[in-house]
Amino acid sequence: MTATAVDRPDGLAGSTGGAPAAARRVSVARAYRFELVKLVSQWRIRLLVLACWVAPALFVAGVSAQSTLPTDTLFGRWMHATGWAGPLVMLGFAGTWALPLLTSVVTGDVFACEDRLGTWRHLLVAVRSPRRIFVAKALAGLTVVLLLVAGPACSSTAGGLLAVGNQPLVGLDGHLLAPGDAADRVLLAWTCALAPTLALAAVGLLGSVALGRSPMGLLLPALVALAMQVAQMLPLPVAVRLALPGYAFLSWNGLFTDPAPLRPLLVGVAVGLVWAVLATALALRLFLRRDFTNPAYDGSGRRAVTVGLLPLAGLVAVTVAVIAATTPSLGSGIGQEKVQRSVATAFAHLYRIQTAQLHRPAVTEEQLAVTAACTKGDGRQAQEGPGNDWRCVVSWHLPGVELTGQAVYQLDVASDGRYVADGDGPKEVNGYFLVRTPLGDAPNPLWQFDGTVALLPTPPPKG
Repeated sequence: MTATAVDRPDGLAGSTGGAPAAARRVSVARAYRFELVKLVSQWRIRLLVLACWVAPALFVAGVSAQSTLPTDTLFGRWMHATGWAGPLVMLGFAGTWALPLLTSVVTGDVFACEDRLGTWRHLLVAVRSPRRIFVAKALAGLTVVLLLVAGPACSSTAGGLLAVGNQPLVGLDGHLLAPGDAADRVLLAWTCALAPTLALAAVGLLGSVALGRSPMGLLLPALVALAMQVAQMLPLPVAVRLALPGYAFLSWNGLFTDPAPLRPLLVGVAVGLVWAVLATALALRLFLRRDFTNPAYDGSGRRAVTVGLLPLAGLVAVTVAVIAATTPSLGSGIGQEKVQRSVATAFAHLYRIQTAQLHRPAVTEEQLAVTAACTKGDGRQAQEGPGNDWRCVVSWHLPGVELTGQAVYQLDVASDGRYVADGDGPKEVNGYFLVRTPLGDAPNPLWQFDGTVALLPTPPPKG
């Protein structure tokens, strides 16, 4: 007779016939393949994968062919000029909406689906180890999430390059990035966005385990992402802003300045990865302690709070304390001197671009000697913090010209340091007019431009 396997309390399989228990265990690799097949066999997962690999290319190509560009989106105003702007516009949209929703659909349901279908008993009999089941499901969910993240990155890049071409990209400080350099930074920006995506995916695992069949488990990553977006729009101290796991969805902006402020980016990536590890560990702990004998199990709200929510809240508090202790970051990070330096640098670079487009004699930044005098409000309040009441007067010199040129800009500075500078005269310098370029007519580059202020202190420029 064939020996019959007997379940043991420790999750391993025993045998009445004396055969080794290990011979009857299902390996993690086999369980992972099984879980992956289960995921990709679902019609909604297949539809999401198809959409992520096709829709971004169509969107970027379609928008690049339109006369009206999404100028309210970072790098949107450059989608006519280079194909490398498209994947950055898509990254901004993905970090705000797409990636949180995708992680909710995948990892927020990877455990809850077994509760809805009542299939835990069959899965435990087949695998005989809750720990291996958790690892297999987590790896399968991670694989699908990575596939969904790679789709928009590759698709939007292909759409932009095919529709517009491999042209230089204007950075957030106005300097031109060669196509090769732009490609490297676009790839690095999407790679950095993986850290907060993994954090949200781990939160999805935690919600799926802790809340069972409750739809709140499915919505948890999206709700957490929404809460982080709202927090980033508030005038919070920099230490609190950097302690949130979604900050890397914003800090990649610094990659497109020279020199790039790497400290905020590295902090954002590290915080996201720590959140991913902690949330996954908490989900594993809850999963190993759950009662699989109760078919009506629907999660435990109390345990979800004590084992899930409180440790993550404690992590935020510890991270805020560490960042505040190691870096001067208790203010908004947006000061008058930083705004002036950023506007002057961007204007100098963009002035040179305008000079080349208008076929005027070339001039260097050193010759221009651009300075900016910026005030917030009426000048009587504190000259720091976000707001749409910043006003800058930019001054520069041209070789052989005694008069000092001046131009006025109105700035709308967001809480995360990004700003939009709107030209307010003189019209021949920063007013709206079209400039003929090899790619067609384009607005005056000095009319409106995007910039960013580094929230953490940066070393002074060399020399």
